[in-house]
Amino acid sequence: MGIRNWIRFFTHTLLIGGAATGILGFIIRWNEFAPLFANGEWGEVLSVLTWLIGVGFTFSVISQMGFFAYLTIHQFGLGLFKSYWGFIQTALIAVVLFDLVYFRFQAFSSGETIGSYILLAAILLLVGIVTAYQKARGRNRNVFVAALFFMVVVTTLEWLPVLQANEESWLYLMLFTLLPCNAFQLLMLPKYNQKTLKAA
Repeated sequence: MGIRNWIRFFTHTLLIGGAATGILGFIIRWNEFAPLFANGEWGEVLSVLTWLIGVGFTFSVISQMGFFAYLTIHQFGLGLFKSYWGFIQTALIAVVLFDLVYFRFQAFSSGETIGSYILLAAILLLVGIVTAYQKARGRNRNVFVAALFFMVVVTTLEWLPVLQANEESWLYLMLFTLLPCNAFQLLMLPKYNQKTLKAA
């Protein structure tokens, strides 16, 4: 990818992260921010929005670091494990999803049911499947598995700091920012590469 298209790719992903967190931050943490709207404190609303967008930019950068790290790991895995790489990725997806539900429930449960833990893993898996299906249309099964691995395993690794803190609003806020950023990068990278080839 040429430097100009890389900058565009980076900027578009950054804007997606900022917009997602800026909008979802008010929705997810509405109980906290509702009094600002009720009292007409628009200066404070703008201040909070600016802060949320900045947080979204940070999440976006984490997403992009994870994506480019994944591209390296994927090539390494293909070279080292060859035909077994798909099976290894599938096994890691299963382990990560199990960990997201069972071990988090064991670590953080304080009387609530396991349902909320299953819900988060199910959201991650569902978005991953839809994105991987879009990525793999007209291609082979290995593309689907690789895309699903990125959307589930790499997203979880990027999400890890908030998972360890286990604060509900931040769990959803970071997840719903990482998912569109990661999906955009996965689906749009070939188009940016094509633009570079056409310009060459």
